[in-house]
Amino acid sequence: MPMTTSGVPAGVPLLSRGKHRNSRKGACFMELASFMAGESWSDRPGCTHPLLASLARLVNDFTSDAGRHHLAPLIPNVIGLTSDDPHVDVVIALRSATTALPVASEERQRALAVGVIVANRLLDALGHQRTGAVQERSRWALAQAPDAARWAERFAEDSSPPVARFRKYGAPNIVRLAVDGIARACAPDPDGLLHDLLRATINDCAQLIGREMGADARLADADRWAAACHLTGAARPG
Repeated sequence: MPMTTSGVPAGVPLLSRGKHRNSRKGACFMELASFMAGESWSDRPGCTHPLLASLARLVNDFTSDAGRHHLAPLIPNVIGLTSDDPHVDVVIALRSATTALPVASEERQRALAVGVIVANRLLDALGHQRTGAVQERSRWALAQAPDAARWAERFAEDSSPPVARFRKYGAPNIVRLAVDGIARACAPDPDGLLHDLLRATINDCAQLIGREMGADARLADADRWAAACHLTGAARPG
C-alpha cells in the first residue's frame, strides 16, 4: 500500500463520527472493523473485545474530522483481538487512566487517579505479574497530579471493588472519562494523544492475549482497502 511521508496509507477509508445504519451513511472505526472481518455491519462486532471496541468508538468520535483518518490504519489490528480474561478489562482501564491523568482537567483527575490505584490493586488480586514499565507508568501518572493522587489514596484506602463489578461499571466509566478528558485537555495535540492511547491499548491487549499486533493485517490488503474506500470514500492525507 503506498504510504505518505506521515506514515499513513495514501488512500484510507474515510471515517466519520457516530453510529451509521449502513455504509451509505458513513462508517466509524468499529463499523469498518466489522466489514473487514466479514461480520454483519455493526459498531459492536464480535471480532473485538467489548471494552477495546468501546475505546475505539470513543477515540473515533472525539478525534477531530481533520485527524480521524490517521486512525484507519489501526483497524486491522483489533480484528480477532478478544478474550474473556478479566485482566484485559483492567489493563485497558489502567492504560486509559494513566494516559489521561497527567493532562485531564482537575475535576476529572480524582476519578482517574482512583482508577489507576484500583486497577493496579485488581491486577495484583488477579495474580497478574505487572512489569516494571506498568508500575513506573502508574507512579509517573500519579506524580503528575499529586493532589488528586493523595485524595484518591484516601478515598480508595479500604475499598477495592469485585472484579466483576469493575468490569461492568468501573472500567467502562474510566475509559469514557479518560477519552473525554484527553479530548478536552489544554494539550498541544489531543488527536495525537488519542491515537497513541488507542495504539498502545491495542498493543497491551495483543500482548496479554498472546497475539502479535498486526496478525490480521492481511485483511488490509489492496482489495479490502479499496472496497472500504469505495464504501466510505477515501481520505488522502498529505
